[in-house]
Amino acid sequence: MENQDQHELRKSYSISEYLQFIIPSLIGIFLFIIPIPYSEGITIPVAVLAKWIQSNLAGEIPAIMTIVMVITAFISILASIVKPRVIMQSPFLEKLFLVTPVWLFARILGAAFAVMVLNEMGPAWIISENTGGLLFYDLIPVLFSVFLFAGLFLPLLLNFGLLELCGALLTKVMRPLFLLPGRSSVDCLASWLGDGTIGVLLTSKQYEEGYYTKREAAIIGTTFSVVSITFTIVVLAQMKLDHMFVPFYFTIVVAGLAAALICPRIPPLSRKSNTYNDDKEQKVDEKIPGNFSAFRWGISQAVTTAKRNNQYSAVLKGGVQNVLDMWMGVIPIVMAIGTVALVIAEYTPLFTYLGAPFVPVLTLLQVPEASEAAQTMVVGFADMFLPAIIGSGIESDLTRFVIAGVSVTQLIYMSEVGGLLLGSKIPVSFLDLVLIFLQRTVITLPIVVGMAHLFF
Repeated sequence: MENQDQHELRKSYSISEYLQFIIPSLIGIFLFIIPIPYSEGITIPVAVLAKWIQSNLAGEIPAIMTIVMVITAFISILASIVKPRVIMQSPFLEKLFLVTPVWLFARILGAAFAVMVLNEMGPAWIISENTGGLLFYDLIPVLFSVFLFAGLFLPLLLNFGLLELCGALLTKVMRPLFLLPGRSSVDCLASWLGDGTIGVLLTSKQYEEGYYTKREAAIIGTTFSVVSITFTIVVLAQMKLDHMFVPFYFTIVVAGLAAALICPRIPPLSRKSNTYNDDKEQKVDEKIPGNFSAFRWGISQAVTTAKRNNQYSAVLKGGVQNVLDMWMGVIPIVMAIGTVALVIAEYTPLFTYLGAPFVPVLTLLQVPEASEAAQTMVVGFADMFLPAIIGSGIESDLTRFVIAGVSVTQLIYMSEVGGLLLGSKIPVSFLDLVLIFLQRTVITLPIVVGMAHLFF
């Protein structure tokens, strides 16, 4: 019976229908997941394209994004007060511009910060190169270019059956280990091998379309949106530990997997609702019919999905909407929240006070220069690179290794991933991010310290 059904399945699709699934999916895998050598190390093709446009538009991107943020704030105010027909009759425009008062204020604040930094006017604590200037000239150009190419090419991963195949093949791995559907493996790989921002974008789109529950989207966004391999090299270079890349990356993989196993099983992630966005029905049935193998069923689902998405103009339109959604919906939020977080880190002793409880912990774990290292345990919540900047002057190689490892595995930092998560549709609050940041610190710190004692 099984052989007969599989034979019927083979007959049901033509070579061209298989190719509709295979070709776009392979291109998507190449662009988002396959690491390639690059002048600065190892990265993914989408990141190479992003760097290319950054270098060619380096002087124009800040002005372009300031205009985008100002237009976004203006239209959002208009949508909230006037509710123009052209916006209200378009589901995409209504979702993009009709936002809650909190997000409207954040968009206005982000636009105001951008104008101030671009024109070098306003208080130094807002426009300095360590606060608003850091975000505006270092991070925003990266997000501009990554979102441009990632948004346009995301449909290659999402719309042509790759997730359906991965869902059938990997559910038996992802569900028991990480409480996630098999299709999430693509999001996780894109984050780990590529960039956390791409992972957040992928996850948000899948959640909005009804493929992930609120809990699943929150788990993926806060657990697997890891910084790129390239950025870990930058952190190590700042810490003068370039020669330790292999043991360092092994350490963050071990610590990251430990956090990925534990965090979804404890609050706040475990208490997230297991319902879908806007109470949509579940789009994917993970059960595999008894007369199919996982691979054959995955191929069947993949080809069926690819056949439904053979209108390439609609796919291109979706890609353009992805770009606009991230440029206008996310970047102003990152600018607003990230600047405020960096101002607090740079101009107040808050993170020094918050780091004080870590002094006895680090002393107990026999980490040299514990008092100097303690504040780096929490300052990473503002920006992931801050611990490396603050800790680079510490003499102990072991301590610098620990600071670098913990800063990467903490994962939640407001100047990028945290701001992106809050700006996206993924259902996490600021308090959730604080708690998850602290949980990841507590879980990964002893693992990173233990590995450091092995290596030094």
